[in-house]
Amino acid sequence: MAVSEFYDAHPNYTTRIVIATRDSGGDVVQAAASALDLINNVQVQAILGPETSMQANFLIPLGEKAQIPVISFSASSPTLASIRSPYFFRATQKDSTQVNAIAAIVKAFSWRQVVPIYVDNAYGEGILYKLMTMQTRVFVVHMAPNLGARLFAKAKEVEMMSPGYVWIVTDGITGFLNSIDSSVLESMQGVLGVKPHVPRTKEVLEFRSRWKRKFQRDHPYGLWAYDATVALATAIEKAGQATNFTFLNNSSSSNADLDRIRASSSGPNLALELSRAKFAGLSGEFAMEPDGQLKGSAYEVVNVNGNGGRVVGYWTRGGGLARELANESTAGRSASRESLMRTVIWPGDAAAVPKKLRIGVPVKDGFSEFVSVTTDPETNKTSVTGYCIDIFEAVVQTLPYALPFEYVPFANATGDSAGTYNDLVYQVMQNFDAVVGDTTVIANRSNYVDFTLPYTESGVSMVVPVRPDGSKNAWLFLKPLTWDLWMTTFLFFLFIGFVVWVLEHRISKDFRGPPSHQAGTSLWFSFSTMVFAHRENVVSNLARTVVIIWCFVVLILTQSYTASFTSLLTVQRLQPTVTDINELLRKGEFVGYQDGSFVVGLLKRIGFRDDRLVPYDNSDHCDTLFGQGRIAAAFDEIPYIKLFLAKHCSKYMMTDPSYKTDGFGFVFPKGSVLVPDISRAVLNVTEGDKMTKIEEAWFGKNSRCPESSTSVSPGGQLGLNSFWSLFLIAGVAAVSALIIFAATFVYQHRQILLQQQEGEDNSQSKPSFWRRIMRLLRTFDKKDLKCHTFRDDNRVGNNEVNLVSLNVMSPSAYSVQTEFPVDSSTAAAATPPPIDSSTELHYNDNVEAQGVEISIDLHQNFSGAGQIDDGYDNDEITRH
Repeated sequence: MAVSEFYDAHPNYTTRIVIATRDSGGDVVQAAASALDLINNVQVQAILGPETSMQANFLIPLGEKAQIPVISFSASSPTLASIRSPYFFRATQKDSTQVNAIAAIVKAFSWRQVVPIYVDNAYGEGILYKLMTMQTRVFVVHMAPNLGARLFAKAKEVEMMSPGYVWIVTDGITGFLNSIDSSVLESMQGVLGVKPHVPRTKEVLEFRSRWKRKFQRDHPYGLWAYDATVALATAIEKAGQATNFTFLNNSSSSNADLDRIRASSSGPNLALELSRAKFAGLSGEFAMEPDGQLKGSAYEVVNVNGNGGRVVGYWTRGGGLARELANESTAGRSASRESLMRTVIWPGDAAAVPKKLRIGVPVKDGFSEFVSVTTDPETNKTSVTGYCIDIFEAVVQTLPYALPFEYVPFANATGDSAGTYNDLVYQVMQNFDAVVGDTTVIANRSNYVDFTLPYTESGVSMVVPVRPDGSKNAWLFLKPLTWDLWMTTFLFFLFIGFVVWVLEHRISKDFRGPPSHQAGTSLWFSFSTMVFAHRENVVSNLARTVVIIWCFVVLILTQSYTASFTSLLTVQRLQPTVTDINELLRKGEFVGYQDGSFVVGLLKRIGFRDDRLVPYDNSDHCDTLFGQGRIAAAFDEIPYIKLFLAKHCSKYMMTDPSYKTDGFGFVFPKGSVLVPDISRAVLNVTEGDKMTKIEEAWFGKNSRCPESSTSVSPGGQLGLNSFWSLFLIAGVAAVSALIIFAATFVYQHRQILLQQQEGEDNSQSKPSFWRRIMRLLRTFDKKDLKCHTFRDDNRVGNNEVNLVSLNVMSPSAYSVQTEFPVDSSTAAAATPPPIDSSTELHYNDNVEAQGVEISIDLHQNFSGAGQIDDGYDNDEITRH
């Protein structure tokens, strides 16, 4: 097509090109064999069109030996130029000229790293899974169109054609976009490509029309093949005027094809004319460099969108990137990316430019263990380190995909902090894609940004100095228990003593005697159970049950008291000067807070005035403020407080109250798709060994401070709410024992109540209700002689009373007293009344100061018509 049109346009030329074609079938060896056949047998004067760079690599030495030009319009490998053959001419752009265009694109979008993909075997499919884990998402693809189609189909399958990825293809694929199948184009949506710029001239449009009519399809190298043919025809015409197209004789006697190659006599002149060729071709300006390479031209930047490619910019060697070629003189000089290229639709129909995340980090003077930003004065390179930074990098490493990022300090021109933490958070979506540092998750910030799950413990607490060791309280022993528990315990001691006395009074000698003696014994017994020193003999099973339960309660109380008191004595050595925030407010004390922290807002809401708030920069500054007496307490987040106490635990301690916060978290824009993935990764890190290693690296393996000294709670006393169930059990047991005893006693002495009821029909005067109650109480006050404790001490029989010898003089007289009226003559009689066999005898020993009084109560049973009923409850006869 090019030959016929060229000679139609130049009918006066005396030379003509005769084309001899050979089909290599895409095989390198076949291409070399075909070239030998053309040189030795056909004696061609030039070889046009080794299609691939590998074929051209074989043919160039053959052309040089035969001294015939080898012209390629599609072999683009830069390595061919290194052969430096004067007979090789490349009529297309070499691949290395695309590098500058691609580099300009990368620079325009501030991508600092790209991954080239040029593997042309089966490994190319598996490499995608490795690319997903790399710290970049910008890939440059340089391969044949058929292999590229497989690559992008696979990339779409593994979701690498989604937002966040960038794919740039060279002209090996971009040049074939018009002939690629629609299904392949569907998997390439959002891809950027470069290809040589072809001016849209009238000649080009007419040529493409003729080409399609003749071949029914487009060819990416058709224009360059046309121009190469024109250049060769022109050079042959010029060279034919000075030489004949013949071959020199070969003196070799070998039959090998290579040895039979003869040199062309016109080859040098033809090569010279080709190197001088210069004209306006269909592909643009056609001119050869001294090394036989086609001079570079402009490149188009194409964005694959829809059914083909859309030109979004141009690149030229002198002007760089530009929206239009007409602005070549000023192209690339503007810092605005929008002025360099038109809008690009990225993979996944994303309009945002994929790039590295700009991670904002706080700049601070103190607590550098969390975040530290340093700048090397020689290299001016910024380094960001710290506990929070290590946690974030560990989290990113656990993600199932790569997340490229770069740290950007939140600093002003002088290198100091550009604002508070709130200011830093509000910079997200404006200057930063995320914020990493000791940033606390709080409610008002979450209205503007999204936080990941926290990775540190939460809370704001108070730090205060400790008192000197001599500040002991004489009443410290009362502090382990609250007042309601003290009073309840005391009342239960009294109640249990009373219950035991009631249950033991009639059957135990230890609980009898004068009223004062009985009261003292009961109290002694009850309180001695506190140290389990009671020695009184408990006879009743009911009393034993009550005492066992009460001893169990006392055991728990004493052990709890001991533990609490021991702990209190230990804490007392480091007693905080302030334990109540209300005391600070009431006295108007100065309090400190970390400069730039949200804590200042919390303190204002609590009620502190602005003039009472003192900021500090670091832990040493805070210690200085305490030492100078400028603040009475400091409020900060628990991680900072623990770091502060690790350095100054002998002087300060953390105390309540604690205000709930959600700890440190990473900050992302509202609705960011990265938040769920980062949060899950945070859980994986915090629950694993990696978290422990990072903490040990920055804060040390063990703190120098004892654990008990880091926190003191003013509400650590033991209260009734911790022991009410024990008191309930003891009380129910004691009351139940009283009820059982009372019911049994009344039942055993029911004859007293029955006799009283029978006396209601008697015409004689009746005893009052209270007298009957008093008689029942007097019966309770007496010994129960039926109990085994009194059977050995009371021997009664045959109207005989055996008196205990007390080593005192025997009474010289008897005195008889009765509760009923006695005649004066009877009273004066010296003979005591007779005692029959039915008389019950009781005696009580009452030791007095001047002697011994032995009282014998005679309860006589009167029967028959002569029964005495004088209205008294009992007949008591006392003998002295």
